[in-house]
Amino acid sequence: MTASKPLIPAYWHRPLAAFVLLLVVILAAYWHSAWAMAMTWTRSETYAHGFVVPLITLWLVWRQRAVLAGMVPRPGSLAWLLMAGAAALWLAGDLVAVNAATQLALVSLIVLAVPAVLGWQVTRALAFPLAFLFFAVPIGDFLLPRMMEWTADFTVLALRASGIPVYREGLQFIIPSGAWSVVEACSGIRYLIASVTAGCLFAYLSYQSMLKRAVFIGVAIVVPLVANWVRAYLIVMLGHLSGNTIATGVDHLIYGWLFFGLVIGVMFLIGARWVDPPAPAPKAMALAQADAPRQATWLGLALALVVVLAPYGVHAMIGLTAQTAPVHLVQPQVAAPWTAAAQPPNTWVPMFRHASADLNMGLLDAQGRPAGLHISYYRQQDYERKLISSENVLVFSNDPTWSRVTSGSTVAQLQGKPLQVESAVIRNNTRGMAAGGERFLAWRFYWVHGGFTASDYVGKLQGALGRITGWGDDGANIVIYAPLSAEMDVKGAEADAAARLQAYLDSQGDALAAALKQTRGRD
Repeated sequence: MTASKPLIPAYWHRPLAAFVLLLVVILAAYWHSAWAMAMTWTRSETYAHGFVVPLITLWLVWRQRAVLAGMVPRPGSLAWLLMAGAAALWLAGDLVAVNAATQLALVSLIVLAVPAVLGWQVTRALAFPLAFLFFAVPIGDFLLPRMMEWTADFTVLALRASGIPVYREGLQFIIPSGAWSVVEACSGIRYLIASVTAGCLFAYLSYQSMLKRAVFIGVAIVVPLVANWVRAYLIVMLGHLSGNTIATGVDHLIYGWLFFGLVIGVMFLIGARWVDPPAPAPKAMALAQADAPRQATWLGLALALVVVLAPYGVHAMIGLTAQTAPVHLVQPQVAAPWTAAAQPPNTWVPMFRHASADLNMGLLDAQGRPAGLHISYYRQQDYERKLISSENVLVFSNDPTWSRVTSGSTVAQLQGKPLQVESAVIRNNTRGMAAGGERFLAWRFYWVHGGFTASDYVGKLQGALGRITGWGDDGANIVIYAPLSAEMDVKGAEADAAARLQAYLDSQGDALAAALKQTRGRD
């Protein structure tokens, strides 16, 4: 009669206990980041797979139990330095309220807890399960604008190739049977993320060759992109050929998922033809190494705990310099040859949410031509009230009155320095898509940490730097805009409006900066 082997070898008891303790501390310290991630899984179909990713990761780890049993866990050298980088990322993301950064940092800390306590040998054995855990992070919305443009480009091209005349403005287009628009649900981002997540798991489980894995993952990226373009084209064609009786409401989403499911199913069936035979089961390993010293285990845990909790010490120091006074937004002085108008040129206002104060004013240039200035000022920023956010847009995609016709950027001059501003043409929907409808050119940029930028990434970094250095978190979303002349062609009207906006920055840029500095109210 032989004694059965214990489920967990004795030399794993202490390191595993230390690892579990570290995980508990990480989740407790960063619970709000974990909760925000779970809430995103709940409300977004795109990221609903996040609920199963941790379960799949645990299953993948369990599959490696025989391999792990033959290893002696011991703290990995310098792992705590990598954890320090992840903690710094979390701190920077939290200071400027970027959920993607804090959630990515949280998962990184969980992954890096493995080498910090259990060692690099264990980490290498669990490389894919640990990497797979990153699919739980809801990152991908930054791809939306580009993917919507690609979908619109392909759909319009395919319609024209089918002999159907198309008039297009931005993400909206008209065909003889009706008007269509590409919205967020049409981007294909949810199909792409679902395909890549499932494709990576399939490639890991089905192939031993790294080349086969890389090829299949590449296919899992390309196929959903092309499938979504074809799906969008077929939906428009179904609507067109049926007199807009089908594929125009909720049913077009159903058709979309059915088509996507069919395409992805075929992709996996084809991929299954080249499945490699399973790798031979690992043989029991003779342990040539002694158990890890007790002091090493607890030292690795202690260093990791210090790193995990360090951001809260920095937070406490930053809080001592926070600006809490109410915002009194100073209106910029208007100097000749410009004058202030009685009201803005139209009723449009940018969709900047939860600002501490707003200003919307009209302007007239030397020739009496109208322009507008909008400022949304932010102070005491958090995850709801923040300067740079995906929810702060010039126009909502479902706005019944205004539509964003074109998107891009242009280089302007402000205070003698080049500034690459966000540029967009916005149209009044009440007059339809006719070329003569009301349109205007808008330039958008930020004032943050005492300077101007139009980059979301630079703005976030400057905002974090401002808080760390004691400058504060004050910032402003700034938009200047000018109507397009109906008496000019499209390019001429946009060039004329751009010249008007640049003229405003040339003569009024210093006054704008001075007003924002005065609003901040401290030096």
